[in-house]
Amino acid sequence: MTSATNNKDRRLGKGLAALLGTPLDENDDIIREQTSDPTTAKIQALELPVEEVQNNPFQPRREFNPDEIASLAESLKSHQQLQPILVRVVDGKYQLISGERRLRATIHAGLPTIRAEVREADDRLVAELAIIENLQRKDLNPIEKALSFKRYIDEHQCKQDDLARRLGIDRSTIANLMRLLELPDTILDSLQAGELTAGHARALLPIGDEEIQLRTADKIKEDSWSVRATEAHVAQLLKAEEDEETGKKVVNATRQKRRSVSPQVESMQQEMRMILGTKVEIKSSARGRGKITIHFTDPDEFERLREILSEAGRPKLRVAG
Repeated sequence: MTSATNNKDRRLGKGLAALLGTPLDENDDIIREQTSDPTTAKIQALELPVEEVQNNPFQPRREFNPDEIASLAESLKSHQQLQPILVRVVDGKYQLISGERRLRATIHAGLPTIRAEVREADDRLVAELAIIENLQRKDLNPIEKALSFKRYIDEHQCKQDDLARRLGIDRSTIANLMRLLELPDTILDSLQAGELTAGHARALLPIGDEEIQLRTADKIKEDSWSVRATEAHVAQLLKAEEDEETGKKVVNATRQKRRSVSPQVESMQQEMRMILGTKVEIKSSARGRGKITIHFTDPDEFERLREILSEAGRPKLRVAG
């Protein structure tokens, strides 16, 4: 694990701890009330009947591994519950904030009650807690993460920069995941099913034609392409498209000598296309001067590119050697 990954995990962990507070010590006294009135209860922790805990409406996770839940259920039966779930009171009822795996495992184990801690939290805070908790889980589907970001931004009318600051994560993490939602639904379904990885999906973004994206996705699955092989194939597609648009057809050695793009510039073009998810052209002179042209197809794509290229979210481009 790299130090950068460690730093990110520590940053996420710190943010989660700040929002959730310090967990209860296992030696703390627990007030057990089977039928507490949530509108009047003034206790730090209590035992709640599992049927009284409502689901978290902001939970981004849609699928839970049944084997994982079953394993946790066995642990709960053998060693009891080590950490309370977090709940809040909404319209006189208890609503889950954090700990859905523990709640599901408790139900699976056939246990009638679950230890819970009551916290005050508005909808926005609960949504942030759900996102942070799930970001730390490596097996969470990237589309589920992206959809949780989109829902939060839409509901709270904020920008990616605002959400990144509130969660204590890099804006690029949010931008890169949300870009995946631009892909066709069929590809997103394959990504959720584990037939494609997020790396495969990102490699498909520079392809502007939906049919070609779908055909390429089928080839990835049929031939078990790696992400690197997919990127190489997409680079060839983009190069062929560029040659067709500019009327370049290398048919003999004479035409080959007239090639104006050096291998170094071509490499940089391909890298920027992969980063920005759109067609990029670099033209340079012998003196080192030139220009970079970034293409967009509609106002929404222009806005996406503008945000990527803004000072706060500008990606670090590696200069090809």
